[in-house]
Amino acid sequence: MHTPTDTKYMLHALELARAGIGLTSPNPNVGAVLVDDGGEVVGSGSHTYAGLKHAEILAIEQAGRKSHGATLYLNLEPCSHQGRTPPCADAVIAAGIKHVVAATEDPNPAVSGKGFSKLRAAGVAVDVGLLEGEARKINEAFAWYIRHKTPLVTLKTAMTLDGKIAPEPHPLEVAGPGNVTRGWITSEPARAHVQQLRHGSDSILVGVGTILADDPLLTDRTGLARRRPLMRVILDSRLRLPAASRLVKSANNDVLVLCSVMDEEKKRALVEAGVRVEQIPAARVDGRPDFSAIVRHLGAQEITSLLIEGGATFNWDALAAGVVDKVFLYYAPKILGGSGAVPFAVGEGFHRMSNAAHVKSIEIHRFGEDFAVEGYLRDPYA
Repeated sequence: MHTPTDTKYMLHALELARAGIGLTSPNPNVGAVLVDDGGEVVGSGSHTYAGLKHAEILAIEQAGRKSHGATLYLNLEPCSHQGRTPPCADAVIAAGIKHVVAATEDPNPAVSGKGFSKLRAAGVAVDVGLLEGEARKINEAFAWYIRHKTPLVTLKTAMTLDGKIAPEPHPLEVAGPGNVTRGWITSEPARAHVQQLRHGSDSILVGVGTILADDPLLTDRTGLARRRPLMRVILDSRLRLPAASRLVKSANNDVLVLCSVMDEEKKRALVEAGVRVEQIPAARVDGRPDFSAIVRHLGAQEITSLLIEGGATFNWDALAAGVVDKVFLYYAPKILGGSGAVPFAVGEGFHRMSNAAHVKSIEIHRFGEDFAVEGYLRDPYA
């Protein structure tokens, strides 16, 4: 039976794990807290990929001899296999730790449970499951990637209460990049949270239409440290991406253009500007790239999480392709109305209610007057 004190220390471990977001991919986020018999925290650690040492090892080294007889709280099962570092389970045993309280098993099917088995065989008491739900969310991208070798795909958009992502263009409106007459849909707090989503993602994906219309940078503007830059991926079937766009001008091997029709002259101009250009198969007769191929392609590059920020057609194509695992839909308390306003997803649509994309495990988040629906089309741990 877990006590309120156990919960307090596990919450501490979860916060340490969250501190690794943006710094650990493609590894998991792990936090560890060592507590002696008197209830004093004698060691703690947060894993970062570049730092090499795992959270458990950092906590043990900090505690020194005080590790002996202590209780270790951590969000993820200690590893039992040799990777870039020796098994953490061996280090826990060698330190004389008497009790391990963990939130979750390792989601890797090849090693799940083996770390706990090794600890128990050495006489270490092991409890699993405290704050499991919170812990699973922290490492959901890792859990999906380690099983499928493709990124966890989150579809994000902002819309009005009547499901519109943009008003109908005014006849006198000047089209093109930099046009701000349409205004923001959601408030600053909601938009700030989008930056948190970007920070927690390895990559962001948009269609070239978004670049042509808005000329965005698509950067992580949280100011928080990252192990590697946010990979900005543009789906551009025929290489229409302007060399004068802000995206291209800011490229530093962190802009990837995926096309289905390769024009060597256009490719050369983009590559000279620091943009990566790669070709992927077309899924349809119109030459639009295959979303499933995109996801596999990014997974092969150790992209564990992908955030889609597309327009109406792009959103539908991703949903219809069946690559979306999760949605984060922001709503503002506004109603646009009108037959010409742009809906969330435009396409053929699902012809039966039974075929509709079913969002499960829903959570509602508030951002001032705005709110967001977070939910899953697939369980990241399945």
